[in-house]
Amino acid sequence: MNGIKIVSAAALLAVFTAACRADDEKFPGAPMNIQITSAAFADGQPIPAKYTADGLDISPPLAWTNAPAGAKSFALITDDPDAPKGTWVHWVIYDLPPTATTLAENTPNSPQLPDGTKQGLNSFKKIGYNGPAPPPGKVHHYFFKIYALDAALDLQPGATKADLLNATDGHVLAQGQLVGTYQRK
Repeated sequence: MNGIKIVSAAALLAVFTAACRADDEKFPGAPMNIQITSAAFADGQPIPAKYTADGLDISPPLAWTNAPAGAKSFALITDDPDAPKGTWVHWVIYDLPPTATTLAENTPNSPQLPDGTKQGLNSFKKIGYNGPAPPPGKVHHYFFKIYALDAALDLQPGATKADLLNATDGHVLAQGQLVGTYQRK
């Protein structure tokens, strides 16, 4: 076709995902073994409005498998690298127990949950999850990144993404990610 190469949406998402991971990659030695999914949306697909600022603004259900046996805790960061002023953090949650394999829909926005899980400060300056709220226009990509750690962290509730990444340095056994999209017209 006159030298025009047709690229699938999946191939473009793979390139975009790799580029975003390269920008935000803190743990190059940790394998991407963990499979993280949501019953609300598939990888690379739109996040339902229910989980955004245009809906109920509650956290989506998440589940993960294939975590290493030596994990002592899990941490999760949700962010949007497409935000106009740089990466926007939507959720920082850590010290999930090693037996955890899910985060329920509508996880309470409490500094600490009954099982000891702690939540940090997002870019909205709030504790817990705040969903997509992009400006109208282009599609934004929301990365739900899970980390299996070889230790529980010595962080109080309210830590930032930067605090969490610093605390997890050298402790990540494996990681995984789920990407959802959202667009306001």
